[in-house]
Amino acid sequence: MTETPQTPWLDDACSLVEAYRSGDRDPVTETEACLAAIEASELNAFSHIDAERALEAAATADVSLPFGGVPMGVKELDKVAGWPDTEASVVFRDRVGAVNGTMIDRLVDAGAALVGMCTASEFGGLNVSTTKLNGTTHNPWEHGRTAGGSSGGSSSAVAGGLVPIATGGDGGGSIRIPAAFTGLVGMKGTAGRIPRGPKTEIAPLTVVKGCQARSVRDVARWYDVCAGYDMRDPYSLPSHGRWEADLGTHDLTGMKVVIAPDLGKAVLRPEVEANVREAAAALISDAGLVEVDVAVEFPGLGLEWAMSNLSQLFNDVRDLWPDCKDDLTKEMAFGLEMAHGSYDLAMAATVERNRTDMNEKMAAVFDEADFIISATNPDVAYPAEITANTRVGDQKVGLENNGVLTIPANIVGNPAISVPVAPAFGLPVGMQIMTRHHDDALLLDLARIVEQTLPWPLVAESAPV
Repeated sequence: MTETPQTPWLDDACSLVEAYRSGDRDPVTETEACLAAIEASELNAFSHIDAERALEAAATADVSLPFGGVPMGVKELDKVAGWPDTEASVVFRDRVGAVNGTMIDRLVDAGAALVGMCTASEFGGLNVSTTKLNGTTHNPWEHGRTAGGSSGGSSSAVAGGLVPIATGGDGGGSIRIPAAFTGLVGMKGTAGRIPRGPKTEIAPLTVVKGCQARSVRDVARWYDVCAGYDMRDPYSLPSHGRWEADLGTHDLTGMKVVIAPDLGKAVLRPEVEANVREAAAALISDAGLVEVDVAVEFPGLGLEWAMSNLSQLFNDVRDLWPDCKDDLTKEMAFGLEMAHGSYDLAMAATVERNRTDMNEKMAAVFDEADFIISATNPDVAYPAEITANTRVGDQKVGLENNGVLTIPANIVGNPAISVPVAPAFGLPVGMQIMTRHHDDALLLDLARIVEQTLPWPLVAESAPV
């Protein structure tokens, strides 16, 4: 092996490619640095490492490609041929992937050096970072705090300085929640922006693919590489392929924004709300937006909706249920048992009625405003192994509050982005911005303004130095 630099690259992925092209960095040496940092790390952000594959990709890297030679983490729920296909569950601990996901193929074609799989919550069902299979993944800003979920390992790895970028997925906040907890930018695109094939699971039409990134331009380049129609995802969208080139070119002056930190439903920690309001006011001034007073009162999604999301999980374990129950995390086992016993035609009808109601409520706001700004999470990262509600003063800020802020965009399919704002108690805070379908580029431009005027640390203070 060549001599390993003291630390892996701690800037964004785009700047690493620039360093390769200028000769300041070398893909093999950089990949070796990442592998060494992962081995030395106590974050538990990776569940599988393929050093041989990563070093081979680095050795043959074409640095003219968008991600040529970039060491990259892969979320445990993504499919990579020959790698574990566990879905972060003991139930499938011995299963091996047969094919690459569409997004993975596109990343490989763009030159990525896939390093290994980042831990995730079991089946992506919870916004925590503890599983029976992998144990607890830690937040690089404070050991013992959660990195969120379900893309917790990806966010921990990127914010912890182990790899410059990693894949993510978002079915109810699973990109945005961990990005906000770890100080990263997290983009949930318009539903269908990045194809989810092959063998796309259609229902419940809430899941999108994406990345855990340090910078807005990294997200834009990810779109250039990964977005675009694929026939194996019939709901995937075409892409113009100019996401990075068009950054900062849209006129936002006079566009209308409503500030609703709690989206009318969540319980927020006061310090989080104050920081979000302050950052929102700065963004309005810097972007030339106009604040408008529009009521945001999104309905509760109800237990029925949560139950309906378990249908794809049941497809996975159908032949093993209920014998596999003791191998599941207690939350997933409880949810499956409850859904199996109570989900029926009446509940399915209620789910669709609630979804229509949410569509109408969201559309009504966007009839009068172009953007909605809220918190991403109601609190800073809670203890990593927490299983019950926590109290903050006289308020209860429970785990269920996270979904209240992020799930609406998944149900309706709107794009939403989380950007870091001023921290609270030494821990990252995220601000979420939502807009209309297909206006992803406007969110990227707003996030870029925040990045330029209120720059955030690209990695945690505890990252390798």
